Amino acid sequence: MSPMPKLSFQRWALCAACFAFALPVSPQAIVDAPKPVEVLQFGIEWRLVRAGMARLSRTPQANSAWAGDLHLESAGLVSKLYTVNDDYRVLFDSGYCVSSIHLASQEGSRRRDTAVRFNRQTKKSHYLERDLIKNNIVLEKDLDTADCVQDIIAALLRLRAQKLAPGQSITFPMSDGKKMVSAKIEAQEKEKVKTPTGEYQTLRYEAFLFNDVLFRRKARLYVWLTDDDRKLPVQIRVRLGFPVGTITLQLEKIGPS
Repeated sequence: MSPMPKLSFQRWALCAACFAFALPVSPQAIVDAPKPVEVLQFGIEWRLVRAGMARLSRTPQANSAWAGDLHLESAGLVSKLYTVNDDYRVLFDSGYCVSSIHLASQEGSRRRDTAVRFNRQTKKSHYLERDLIKNNIVLEKDLDTADCVQDIIAALLRLRAQKLAPGQSITFPMSDGKKMVSAKIEAQEKEKVKTPTGEYQTLRYEAFLFNDVLFRRKARLYVWLTDDDRKLPVQIRVRLGFPVGTITLQLEKIGPS
């Protein structure tokens, strides 16, 4: 196996795992519930080996707000080459408009803390990334944004609430705090997908976020949602070029806790 590439697969797995997290239920439907209403666990495969695990949960907050949490960790041989332990949290309102993002990342010898705040009144965001090892600021910037902005989690929540037929698409205003874009997601074909949790009839979507849209890297991102009212994400795949290759996430556990 070739050495771990500088732009590690975990970064792209984090992006793909975020796309898995959504549930087609209005955030206003559940109030003041202290526990997650959906927890999804995915196994991550890279070059035919188990490379890690992604766990996603969605928890109602006060005032009809929601928190989306993603925990990503490497495993096995990949962990020996490049240990990853990332925690991502996004807060958004009942209209899927994001108010803040926080990422605590531990990747190899690197420790970063990133916080993004979105202000709907001023239509601006503030991005602050710190290096916890060197104790300095890596990047700080303000950005003009739309009134209501989605990150990749909130965008897929909206997608799972849609009823798109193959060939139809939808566009969302999206930002990671560093860039503001209009991102297209296209419904493509119906396919059967088999995972450790069972076999599903799905509809495959492609999210056009790479190739200098939201992310500069050349890649294609696909997500398979069950072709029913649940719109359950059962498989996610990122196809990158050499030396990373293809990363696949498959649903292996579903639960409320």
